[in-house]
Amino acid sequence: MTDSKGFLISFEGPDQSGKSTQLTLLAEVAEKNGLPCLGIREPGGTPVGEEIRNLLLDPEYKGMNYWTEALLYAASRAQMVADVIRPSLNSGKMVLSDRFIDSSLIYQGMARGLGVEEIYKLNMMATGNLRPDVTFVFHVSVKVSRKRLVDLCKQYGEKPDRIESEKDEFHRMVERGYRELEEMFPERIVPIDGKLQIPEIHEKIKRICNERLGLNL
Repeated sequence: MTDSKGFLISFEGPDQSGKSTQLTLLAEVAEKNGLPCLGIREPGGTPVGEEIRNLLLDPEYKGMNYWTEALLYAASRAQMVADVIRPSLNSGKMVLSDRFIDSSLIYQGMARGLGVEEIYKLNMMATGNLRPDVTFVFHVSVKVSRKRLVDLCKQYGEKPDRIESEKDEFHRMVERGYRELEEMFPERIVPIDGKLQIPEIHEKIKRICNERLGLNL
């Protein structure tokens, strides 16, 4: 957990699970209520992080070694924590992160088979033991998430990135992994049914933030 004036809230789940939409809605309501707020995404968020993001998501590097992948995510995260997250928390801001350490625990630790404990230790070193105050994990089936991805790519004329292009079994492992993660960190993780209507999810997230962090959203 953070030991500063602000709060760190992370949004996790499979691609196209609705987490980014809810992060934006929470940021908007926080600002309306006079709570300084910063929304960020991973990987990226800094000049160094954006370069790393390009490497990680470029389909050209499909054969990237799994440990290379894990170390690059940790490197981007380390830069983000040093340059953006800690200064924001220390100034009293609420930081909303679209993915954080849990993504590495799931995608690299579980789905890539590198080991949750090993990836956890790596990221604790990278972030100086920074963990979110609350984590919302969004659940949707692989079928739903893949359909949303196809529709999105068609809408914007884009192609799936390197991680999105993984086979369905990889993404099924990701979804199962997030459910296992809830059992590991029940005091921090709040499961969200991604099939619910956007306003309903938003109200739940506000309620949890008010109850757990003493906010008035």
